Amino acid sequence: MNQPIKRLQTSTRMSQVVIANGVVYLSGQVPDTAGASIDVQTREVLTRIDTLLASAGSNRTALLTANVWLSDPAHFDAFNAVWDTWLAEGHAPTRACVTALLMKPGLDVEVAVTALA
Repeated sequence: MNQPIKRLQTSTRMSQVVIANGVVYLSGQVPDTAGASIDVQTREVLTRIDTLLASAGSNRTALLTANVWLSDPAHFDAFNAVWDTWLAEGHAPTRACVTALLMKPGLDVEVAVTALA
C-alpha cells in the first residue's frame, strides 16, 4: 500500500468517504426528504455528493463510476433529467442504474460514486 487509508465521517458501521491510493469512494447517499418528488430527492443526493467529494479534495469532474438505485423504473427519466444537468460536460462516469427496494419508506433514490482524489 502506497499511502495510508483515510476515512471521513466514520461511525462504527461505516465511513461516508474513504480515500485510498488517490481514489475517493463514497458510500451510498440518500435524500433527506423521504416522500419528496424524485427531482427533489435527486438534487438532495447530488448536493450531498458534491459536499462529500469536496471534503476529500475532489469534485464531480473527477468521477470514475456511479451506481444508482431507484425504487421504481418510472423514476428513470426524471432522475436522468436532473443527473444530466448536474454532470460536467465531458466528465460522465461509467454508470449502472437498477431498481431496488431502498431501506427507508419514501426514499426513491440512492447513489454511490467513486472519483479521483
